[in-house]
Amino acid sequence: MSQPPRWHTREDSGIRLDREGRWWHDDVLVEHPRVVEVFNRGLAPADGGRYVLRVGQDWCFVRVEGAAFRVVAVDDSPGGPWVRLSDRTAEPLDGASVQLDEDGALTCGVKAGRARARFSRDAQFQLSPWLDEEDGRYVLCLPSGRFPLAYPHQS
Repeated sequence: MSQPPRWHTREDSGIRLDREGRWWHDDVLVEHPRVVEVFNRGLAPADGGRYVLRVGQDWCFVRVEGAAFRVVAVDDSPGGPWVRLSDRTAEPLDGASVQLDEDGALTCGVKAGRARARFSRDAQFQLSPWLDEEDGRYVLCLPSGRFPLAYPHQS
């Protein structure tokens, strides 16, 4: 016997973004590329550390596990690197916000510090021209300054 459909509210949409940047609805992986693109472009930080997904006039809150956005590319500019994000926006890299997560991947603050973005492997590699090593630690060297990379549990 099949179960009746689950009715959702804006507070409990059944939609979540996992740590790897994959979208799920009611524990079913969302695989259609256009739907993934619409979800990526519609994600935005909301008040209270929550995230909202907007599609046209509709919206709902979604659960985000880990970083909400992905850095898909790093571009060079005279003022320092810019990050291109999974929502198809770009912004200058905030060197002071860059850190290594518990898996060793780089993350940074985005959206005026209201969200975090996790670097893809390609983007992390593209950032390597700005990385140096000092005393066994990585340092991000930007025109705005030198920023030692810390793990989240380090101060």
